[in-house]
Amino acid sequence: MIQKSRDDESTPLLLDAKTPEVTSYNKSFIHSDEESTIYTIPLVDPSPESSRNIAGVISILLLGVFIANADGSLVLATSGTISSEFNDLGNAGWLISSYMLAMCATQSLYGKLSDIYGRKSTILASYVFFALGCAICGLGWNLPVVVVGRLVAGVGGAGINCLVSIVTADMVPIREIAKWRSYVNIAATTGRSLGGPIGGFLTDTIGWRWSFLAQCPPTILALMLVLWKLDITPQQTCGKQFHFSKLRRIDFLGSIFLSVSIVCGLMVLDLGGHRMPWTDLKLLSLFGISVAAGILFFLIEGFWAKEPIFPLRLLRNRDVLTSYINLGFQSGAQMAMMMLVPIYFQITDHATFTTAGAHLIPSVIGNAVGGLLAGYIIHKTGHYKPILLLGALSSLTSYTLLLLRWHGHTSFLESLYIIPGGFGNGIALSASFIGLTAGVEQEELAIATSGLFLSANVGCVVGVSGAGSVMEAGLEKGLRVALEGWEGSQTIIERALSDIEYVRNLDGKLGELVKIVYVNCLSYTHALSVFAAVVALIAACCVRQHRL
Repeated sequence: MIQKSRDDESTPLLLDAKTPEVTSYNKSFIHSDEESTIYTIPLVDPSPESSRNIAGVISILLLGVFIANADGSLVLATSGTISSEFNDLGNAGWLISSYMLAMCATQSLYGKLSDIYGRKSTILASYVFFALGCAICGLGWNLPVVVVGRLVAGVGGAGINCLVSIVTADMVPIREIAKWRSYVNIAATTGRSLGGPIGGFLTDTIGWRWSFLAQCPPTILALMLVLWKLDITPQQTCGKQFHFSKLRRIDFLGSIFLSVSIVCGLMVLDLGGHRMPWTDLKLLSLFGISVAAGILFFLIEGFWAKEPIFPLRLLRNRDVLTSYINLGFQSGAQMAMMMLVPIYFQITDHATFTTAGAHLIPSVIGNAVGGLLAGYIIHKTGHYKPILLLGALSSLTSYTLLLLRWHGHTSFLESLYIIPGGFGNGIALSASFIGLTAGVEQEELAIATSGLFLSANVGCVVGVSGAGSVMEAGLEKGLRVALEGWEGSQTIIERALSDIEYVRNLDGKLGELVKIVYVNCLSYTHALSVFAAVVALIAACCVRQHRL
């Protein structure tokens, strides 16, 4: 496991005088095959100079974290507008789901690739994919092209956030990780806070395309900073191993089957019920492929792969499993809520895109406060389980209030009910990572961290897809009942399902009926968030507290 203090009353007082703490920056672990490579992982140096080095490394990476997180809330605030321009509001969820699917499909590779090729090279590659994806989105001429751009950007986004955590864990003592992670969380939260309003403002003024194109220059700047200023590449002694022969050490087969299983399974959730009946042959085929690929993945990882992309023994580790479940369900609940908050205020208050996006700010501020509080408490006390429980309870309270109180014409104070949800998710992001780090060996940390972010991304996709499915299915059924006997009801229903601007501009009795149906369906999605928060709370109760 990661280095922890083991001192107790039986420890000799002069032990440190004879066997000082490790002050080297590096720890080596060796893959003992015929093409062995020694990788050195930075460890802790408690000196002030080391702290300055850590601050320098993390500060260089913060710009990328800011951009990647701003992108998320930006798309949440503008997805309805983008899809409505292409007369396809029903597929707005793909703008978010496609990004998350790409993250899920590639997330597991980043930990292993960063072990083989070094952290710096892998970070640079993630920036290239992200910038390219944003450019494709901004230049897209129809919704499928924009979705492809989101897929490419998602490949980059998977690495940007994950690798910062891996680098932090490489360089920082475990009790300090939450503190440094809280600084990263501030950059992420600032990005999420500003992304929605900026995206809404650009959409209202010069068009949604610039909300993507404007991300390219700062991403390129972040890439240049990493290329010129960042010096974190682990020393490697490659022996007989040439650059391309390193590829042989990557478990591509396992990664492919894992990606196919996840993507097909998530597509079943996204398509089933409202776009296709659950008994549709295509949907059943996707489900069968997902199950078969999952079985093959477990067989490959368990019996064939020399260096598994994800060692199955990690799933037998209670610290790993509870961290994955807690963060996955917290992330799913939060993402489902944040996707629908802008739509709620556009429908009920006729809010502009800028104002609707700004309603996400209280949640992301709560996220920052939660991350900072978790970092401070863990640093001071060495305990992470109590704060995890607090985060899960806070999220459960938030989503319960939304379910009970958000029924249209929401007051300013009631609009702040989303703060505890963000607060709880911020705690989960920091404390779950500490719980994971405390329970794995150093050489497993990068892979286990990739798995943690994969669980969060899968949770986000399931949350978005589940909420979108519930809402769209409920809308179609609810509108048919509400508009029964209404002249031109079929046309009204089709437009109400495909164009949010059309719904905003409806007035009179018709507008009131349609908006009531919308609000009721949004309430159903809050019930899903409540369920997810309950599961996260159960997982938090099962977390094992290690001495830090």
